[in-house]
Amino acid sequence: MVGLDEAGRGAWAGPIVAGAVILDPKVKIKGIKDSKLLRSPDRKEVFERIVKSALAWSVGIVSHETIDEIGINQANILAMQDALKKITPQPDYLLVDAVSFDYKNLPLKAVIKGDYKITSVAAASIVAKVIRDQLMDELDEQYPQYAFKQHKGYGTNQHHQMLMKYGVSQIHRKTYQPMKYLITQ
Repeated sequence: MVGLDEAGRGAWAGPIVAGAVILDPKVKIKGIKDSKLLRSPDRKEVFERIVKSALAWSVGIVSHETIDEIGINQANILAMQDALKKITPQPDYLLVDAVSFDYKNLPLKAVIKGDYKITSVAAASIVAKVIRDQLMDELDEQYPQYAFKQHKGYGTNQHHQMLMKYGVSQIHRKTYQPMKYLITQ
């Protein structure tokens, strides 16, 4: 049984990242909960525990270009399918945070707020969030004027101010507002 979740769905810039985690039912990993409920340093600590103790984990990453081409819903599914292709052993059952899709005709249960209710989905949310944050920190080095280290590409007031000052970068999602509006001006 694998838990799946994503990070970056609502961001204005960067990729969407899906995490897939198969937990060992005999091992209790301290601190696993929905990644949004953890402070960044705590999330990184729990991430380290997950990658050391889980039976398996993987990530799938879909770029901002693909998000603009196929839409965020399909990009989310694509990221999850990519994470599933990489995980070994292959799971026999999928527990997913709120998304339903077909993968090798495996049984799937989509659970609303699954990252809050199911430990393996919460672990997947932590894996996805930590990896995506690392990617955004790397992108901050290429695009320091946008302050991606602070807001990770999400639509904060600071991010909006940087867009108004510097315009839309190569890694922004051009089909999202306000980038779509700024491009047409």
